Parts: sequence; C-alpha cells; structure tokens
Amino acid sequence: MIELVQGDVTLQQVDAIVNAANRHLAGGGGVDGAIHRRGGPEIMQDTDARYPDGCPTGSAVLSVAGRLAARYVIHAVGPIWRDGRHGEPELLTAAYRRCLELAAEHHCRTVAMPALSAGAYRYPLDQAAGVAIATVRQFQREHAQPELVRFVLFTPEVFAAFSAASKSAQAD
Repeated sequence: MIELVQGDVTLQQVDAIVNAANRHLAGGGGVDGAIHRRGGPEIMQDTDARYPDGCPTGSAVLSVAGRLAARYVIHAVGPIWRDGRHGEPELLTAAYRRCLELAAEHHCRTVAMPALSAGAYRYPLDQAAGVAIATVRQFQREHAQPELVRFVLFTPEVFAAFSAASKSAQAD
C-alpha cells in the first residue's frame, strides 16, 4: 500500500525513515538536517563508521535511527537535476529502489519517505513524484513488501504533485 500524508517525516512511527542525503552522508539542510537534529548524533556516528566513503548517487545505505521513532534510517542519494538528459530519471529510480531493497532485507514492514531530489536538488516536482510513485508501485507488485510506504510530504505543493502522480498511476 502507498499512502500520502503532508507532514514531517521525522515524526513518523515506522520501521524505517528514508533520508534525502548527500553523497558524503555529511548532514545538511532540509530533510537531512531535520533527521540528524531529531535523531541525534548516533546517526552521524554510525554512518561515519560504516560508510566512510559516503554513498554514490542513485543508491542508499542503512543506519541506526538514534532518537527517531523508527528502527532504521535509510540514507538515499538522489540526483541533482541538470536537464533530464544526464541519467537523472534512472538515478532517481535506482535510489528509491535501493531504499525498498534495504527495507525488505531488514524486514521493515513500514517505511516513510520524503520526496527525493525535489527540493535543493531541483528535480521537477511532477517528474520526481511520477518516478517515486511508479518505482514504489512496481517494487511492491514484484515483492509484496514493504507492506506500507508512506510518502511524507512537507508542503502542500509537494503533496499535490504526489497526489496527482498517484491518481495518474491508478488510472494506468
């Protein structure tokens, strides 16, 4: 099942929360900064120890969740939008897919995800939403897990784009 809510991903009580990370796993602004602030220093300590070389764009890695109401944080690195002709859709698909693979490998029934690459990385919102919804739907059809993927979307604009993408996907 896919669920859309407007809110704060750091407040979700799920098995895993997805973080919109940078490739250095260095913390930052937006979702990344909020997850590190609320989750505490344990998250950064874990990623520093386990992934000293960071994480490549289009992939994801898993860490402890610190003080978050989740078992894990999955740090996903989406692409920076250039013009759509530099592999951005494939990289964004791969990042979402790797998040879902990690969730399945770690027996996560519930996952909360933000809109990867749609903020500071400037991925066009309607296209980012379409990639996210299509990737999750396909993965759940193929694997029947995670049971619930909740997209937690921070602004009304992002929520509206994901709602439109979800309705469009259901019509297919």
